[in-house]
Amino acid sequence: MYPEHLVAPMRQDIAEGGFTELRTPEEVENAMAKAEDGTTLLFFNSVCGCSARTARPGAKGAVTQSQFKPDHLVTVFAGVDMDATAKAREYTLPYPASSPSIALFKDGELVHFVERHHIEGRSAELIAQHLEMVFEEFCSPQEA
Repeated sequence: MYPEHLVAPMRQDIAEGGFTELRTPEEVENAMAKAEDGTTLLFFNSVCGCSARTARPGAKGAVTQSQFKPDHLVTVFAGVDMDATAKAREYTLPYPASSPSIALFKDGELVHFVERHHIEGRSAELIAQHLEMVFEEFCSPQEA
């Protein structure tokens, strides 16, 4: 487990983007129950320097810039809040544990997952652009 003084700025960074931090399995379960209706973006935060350094601003940028946004923004911190992260990863199966990573749920169903290897070596701008396209596909109002 990482010391709190090390992870506090990373927690604050993603929270400033509007994400609600989930620190217990119960908080994850409650958030995922809300995911049954609408769209939920789940961000797996990480201390990994190269990937998390672009993943956090990429996720925040997509939410800020996109015309279409998920209804709920939540995050767990891998390597820190172990039990909450383990519970959250149950919802992203069959994908292997990967952090940082980003999952989008629509009406309780996992519809898109960005694994760490899709984040590594990519700029925050590219990550944001990718997520904006995903939001347009899954978060835009459906035509009647």
